[in-house]
Amino acid sequence: MPAKTILMSEIMDNIRRVFKAVKDQSKKAEHETGITGPQLWTIKIIAAFSPINLKDLASRMFVHPATVVGIIDRLEAKGLVSRTRSKGDRRNVAIDLTDSGRELVAGSPEVAQGLLVKGLKNLSAKELENMADCLAKLVKILHAQKFPPQLLLSPEVNLPRRRREKEESSI
Repeated sequence: MPAKTILMSEIMDNIRRVFKAVKDQSKKAEHETGITGPQLWTIKIIAAFSPINLKDLASRMFVHPATVVGIIDRLEAKGLVSRTRSKGDRRNVAIDLTDSGRELVAGSPEVAQGLLVKGLKNLSAKELENMADCLAKLVKILHAQKFPPQLLLSPEVNLPRRRREKEESSI
């Protein structure tokens, strides 16, 4: 078999492995906790850095703050997180886990997004550049440049709120 064919086969197999790992971990998280992978990842970050404000939470998740708002809304509705406004500056809101949220996160499985961030942090700047270049090429091959970036296996779109609303209104 030609070397190029072998490399293409390896690439296809590795892409399949990545999709399977994300899908399996998301299913496991949802089965064990009753919440989605992105919600569980959010709770894990809150647990590690609580209380945390929305901007810092979004930064640690590598998403826009508007993306996190919807997740926090759903977690708050489930009684897993709470928001507390600062007395000094009412615009500053601290997000923390409730007792139920702490209980849920204590025995929860790892999520794909968390594993990705941990692994990416261990790469050199050159390795990150190479990976970014290769993924950009993959996106181009799939003609996916115009697709909004979504959290893994989630309907959450990672766009600033104004841009997301503009795109949704044009549909």
